[in-house]
Amino acid sequence: MPTGFRFRDLPFAALPGWPEDRHGEAMAAFLLSAARMADDPPRTRTLGVDGAALARIAGAALAAAPFDDRSARAFFETRFRPVAVEPAEGAPFLTGYFEPEVEGSLVPTTRFTVPLLRRPDDLVDIRDHNRPPGLDPAFAFARASADGIVPYHDRAAIEDGALAGRGLELVYLEDPVEAYFIHVQGSARIRLAGGGTLRVTYDGKAGWPYTSIGRLLVERGVAPAAEMTADRLIAWLKADPVRGRALMRENRSYIFFRETPDLDPTLGAVAAAGVQITPGRSLAVDRLLHTFGTPIFLDADLPLGPDGARMPFRRLMVAQDTGSAIVGPARGDVFVGCDAEAGRRAGLIRDVPRAFVLLVPKE
Repeated sequence: MPTGFRFRDLPFAALPGWPEDRHGEAMAAFLLSAARMADDPPRTRTLGVDGAALARIAGAALAAAPFDDRSARAFFETRFRPVAVEPAEGAPFLTGYFEPEVEGSLVPTTRFTVPLLRRPDDLVDIRDHNRPPGLDPAFAFARASADGIVPYHDRAAIEDGALAGRGLELVYLEDPVEAYFIHVQGSARIRLAGGGTLRVTYDGKAGWPYTSIGRLLVERGVAPAAEMTADRLIAWLKADPVRGRALMRENRSYIFFRETPDLDPTLGAVAAAGVQITPGRSLAVDRLLHTFGTPIFLDADLPLGPDGARMPFRRLMVAQDTGSAIVGPARGDVFVGCDAEAGRRAGLIRDVPRAFVLLVPKE
């Protein structure tokens, strides 16, 4: 077993709130992954949840559908066993994310000047077999050049025109801060000036490690960590655009996007596991540790009530996404939803759950 944490077997009866959860909602999210697994079984990751076994259970779920809350609960209890993940140091940690909705244009105008870019054709996925000597192991993407594979242009270089003239502009936004947070969230709904909505999602990144600019402001004494919410960070960035731009550039990571048409409007974007994510049921996890499609039960109190009031959050999630900042065996990012209110609530979540429990295939 990898170091840095331990597993602890639990009975379902030990999961607080398990009987009261709406298991049919969790099953609906799991079935989205199940349909994907039928054609593409997930890779078994470091924590050891077997992708082939998970795919077999997914097939059984597809065959048994539809489910109500009672039958879904029985299915999970029959096919899985709960295993708590407990870090050797520190504690489990949860944040929240959402799908922003902003205005934009397919062509540049005097109002809409900030582009989101498509993936360039010289961006290369880096794996062990093609990683050149000396390239930082943190780089999952790099650039194919005449001199071989080299680090890609970073945020500052791209904003200064390193990719200009290549026709990569997918859509234009009004506000560079909005564009930055779409990079952080990895997807967006864009209401187009000419009518209609364009949905975009992550399609690769420049490769540079992600840097939390909120953490940088905390380190520089702008605000204590407990007060550095997304709303406060956005206000700081917009209050002084010159300093704000300089701070955003300290996060050298840069995200590329693709259009995703014909999506279910009640669900989020197509995420890293290849399925649309479900508000309140999809969880972003460390992709190197967790097998996509794994059900994960959380027991926490999260600020999801009126005016940020804390409410019990005891529910079964499904590992369906990832993110550069989501690192560790008991680190999760809860997908909250797809509107401004979801964004406000997501920005408040920085919490230690009481339990982070994998449902591991019994077989």
